[in-house]
Amino acid sequence: MPSTIGRLAARLPALALLLGLLCAPSAPAQDTDNLLPVTEAYKLSADAATPGVLKLHWTIAPDYYLYRGRMKFKGGDGVTLGEAQLPDGEKHHDEYLGDVETYHHGVDASIPYTVAAGTTRLAVSVQYQGCHEVEPKICYPPHTEKLDLPLPAAAGAPATPAAGNALGAALDRLGSNAGTTAAGAPLPAEQAFRFEALAQGPKQLLLRWTMPKGYYLYRDQTTLKLADAAGLTLHPAWPAGTAHHDEHYGDVTVYFDQVELPVTVDGDLAGRMRLALQASFQGCQDGGLCYPLMTRTVDIDLNGGAATSGTPAPELPPADLAGGPLQVSLLAALLLALGGGLVLNLMPCVLPVLSIKAVSVLESGENRATARRHALFYTAGVLSSFAALGLGILALRAAGHAMGWGSQLQQPLLVGALACVMLAVGLSMSGVVQFGASLGNTGANLANRSGPVGDFFTGVLAVVVASPCTAPFMGSALAYAFAAPMLSALLVFLALGVGLALPFLAVGFVPALARLLPKPGRWMETLKQVLAFPMYLTAAWLVWVLANQRGADAVGLVLVAMVLLAMTLWWFERSRSRGAPGKLMVAVLALATLVPLYLLAQVPPPSAAAVAEEGVVAYSPQKLAELRAAGTPVFVDMTADWCVTCKANEHAVLGTQAFRDLLQRTGAVYMKGDWTDVNPTISAFLQQYHSPGVPLYVVFPKNGGPGKQLSTVLTRSMIERALTEAAR
Repeated sequence: MPSTIGRLAARLPALALLLGLLCAPSAPAQDTDNLLPVTEAYKLSADAATPGVLKLHWTIAPDYYLYRGRMKFKGGDGVTLGEAQLPDGEKHHDEYLGDVETYHHGVDASIPYTVAAGTTRLAVSVQYQGCHEVEPKICYPPHTEKLDLPLPAAAGAPATPAAGNALGAALDRLGSNAGTTAAGAPLPAEQAFRFEALAQGPKQLLLRWTMPKGYYLYRDQTTLKLADAAGLTLHPAWPAGTAHHDEHYGDVTVYFDQVELPVTVDGDLAGRMRLALQASFQGCQDGGLCYPLMTRTVDIDLNGGAATSGTPAPELPPADLAGGPLQVSLLAALLLALGGGLVLNLMPCVLPVLSIKAVSVLESGENRATARRHALFYTAGVLSSFAALGLGILALRAAGHAMGWGSQLQQPLLVGALACVMLAVGLSMSGVVQFGASLGNTGANLANRSGPVGDFFTGVLAVVVASPCTAPFMGSALAYAFAAPMLSALLVFLALGVGLALPFLAVGFVPALARLLPKPGRWMETLKQVLAFPMYLTAAWLVWVLANQRGADAVGLVLVAMVLLAMTLWWFERSRSRGAPGKLMVAVLALATLVPLYLLAQVPPPSAAAVAEEGVVAYSPQKLAELRAAGTPVFVDMTADWCVTCKANEHAVLGTQAFRDLLQRTGAVYMKGDWTDVNPTISAFLQQYHSPGVPLYVVFPKNGGPGKQLSTVLTRSMIERALTEAAR
């Protein structure tokens, strides 16, 4: 396999050195005595003082270098690593490894990370490889160092959890640490923690804390209450934050930069037009002092006016509030979900599966009972799948995790399995194999023309392949579902399912619509064979997605699995009259098909950095902060290779010369984040803007104001208007 060859190639320099030492005369062999041990040639130091970011530095001895592409990082128990941020290296051609990038003298790496609840240590494995570039020219074998670091604690946290003692300790530290910390002079509390609140509806509030770089807010030290509002209660829905180990508070959750908190007001408002909200909270300067408990009181206009406490903030544009998860009512969210599900039927990711049902409905056109049965079982499959998806998202949300719309396609094993399913369905429609009733209970007869189980599982498959698509109207409905209470969220997902199944329900139960369908005939067999080709195209698209996730090794494995699957189906058709030996061979081939898929799940992401697109800056929080501090307007595009809506927007708008000219005219930077594979950094950005998944488009103005979230379906006029406003 290519991966085995790659591993052997990586060891060729070391093997060459070993053979040289064994075969060469004794005098040259002594030249290697002056070579440094690997840990002295490449001295690695680690800094975990910044919560959520591990910083590494290699000091490289003279005449030694490190390979950029041979660096690998793996988190230990409870530690999930994001994509490592590495500088570009010196490019040259290596006789063993081909075109490579190398580092001399020293190099820094920055790795974002998240930790599970209860994790107290930052365990990370760091693998690297380098060479000596003058005589004797040798390369070290890959070397791994295991880091075990304490998670960063809040420097100078309050002495005890009690509010009074915390205040005294913070005041003591304010006097003792002023002007002595590396973090710089602390800002006044009003500037360090800017607090604002506004009403998104009669019973929906949005609170926002904005902190400069290097400051953070404690979640569990924040309390909210209403003044003169008997009978009213507040229910905040805190977003996921950064896990942090505090020397006094223990394991806590903190927020950096900015946090938005949706708050539901329960109780009878009795015609109230305003609410007086009192917020008490505490935060720290990273590496500096911790502030005493702060209390701010704001007067909120329930008609939508914003209230700000602290340094005045720029007025929030109405479009900026579109990212709020509960800015629509349940009824509006249900209607949007119904419309979005209906439009999903027209999306290219769903049409191949609908071709299966088109054949079924046409063939049952003369039998109304059969048509109704088709519609009901297909709808049952769609609704069951949406309900399962909704319950899974709610369970993950309750556990403190996040799952985005379509994010299941971040799993290479699922992508490979779906490619095989699409191939099997296409082969069935092409007539290579006919699934009989004996396979109905296994779900293999997705294309069976009469089986209710086939109708049900066609509905399931329709939901699975619909997830990479985002139809108009779906964005607000999904954002509502990802933040709403359990029952409301489930209703929204079921409304999406009803919209997706509605065309077949209408054909099955409205005779006038059914009469518009053509009558069955011999032409149906030809149509069914023609409709197999969209299945093959979908399988090819999924293999392309897999190539971007896991590289050539993964593509090779899934192609082997597809060939074995085709052989299995071919032999299955030939073995119908061959008795037990033929069926045994089918079972053996089917098991063989699973082996490449099992190996596919073990393939790691490619270690080499992706080639940057011309005129595009890769997303990172640090780079975005730098550009905003420099007064540069930024257009952030969160996308994924499996997101069909993203690709449609790129083809129609973002990949055009007109868009590139617009960027040049406005001085804006195009920043792109790739969510094709799991990426905690991008997941955090999506959560910050309450986005259920990709695409997500945010325009940041040059004046430093809040980002403006755009629609998931872009137009040229929309982009031009947003960037022109951002550049003013």
